Amino acid sequence: MVTVYDVPADVLINIIANELNENNENISAPSWVNYVKTGVHKERKPDDINWWYTRCASILRRIYIDGPVGISRLRTFYGGKKDRGMTPEVFREGSGAIIRTALHQLESAGYVEKIVGGRVITSSGKSFLDKISSEVIKDIPELSKY
Repeated sequence: MVTVYDVPADVLINIIANELNENNENISAPSWVNYVKTGVHKERKPDDINWWYTRCASILRRIYIDGPVGISRLRTFYGGKKDRGMTPEVFREGSGAIIRTALHQLESAGYVEKIVGGRVITSSGKSFLDKISSEVIKDIPELSKY
C-alpha cells in the first residue's frame, strides 16, 4: 500500500491543493488572503493566487506525518529568518491565524480532528491522502515499481 511517505512532497502537495480547490466545498480561501503575508519574516504576500489551498494541503500532509501536532509546532515549521538589515537574522514563527483558519476548515471537511495533544488526521483524511498518493506514484516511472 502506498502512503504519503512514498511519494515526493512537492508533487503530492500540488495535487492535493488542486483537489481541495476543485472538489471540496468546506475549504475556501477567506476574503483576507489577498492582503496578508504568511509571517513576519516575509516581506511580501505570496505570488501564487491559490496559495491558500497549497498551505491547507501542506498542513494536512504535515499532520499526517507529525500528528498529533498543535498550532505552535506548525507555526515553527512555517517560520523563517527575518532580515533585520545590518543586525543578525533572527528566527520568527509563521502566522498563527493562517494555520488556525486552515485547521478549522480541514476539521469541517472531516480530514482533521482535535484531541488533547493537538490535531490528528482522521481515517477519512488518511484514506484521502493515501488514495492521492497511490495515483501520484503511478505517474512517476521511477517509483511505479512499488
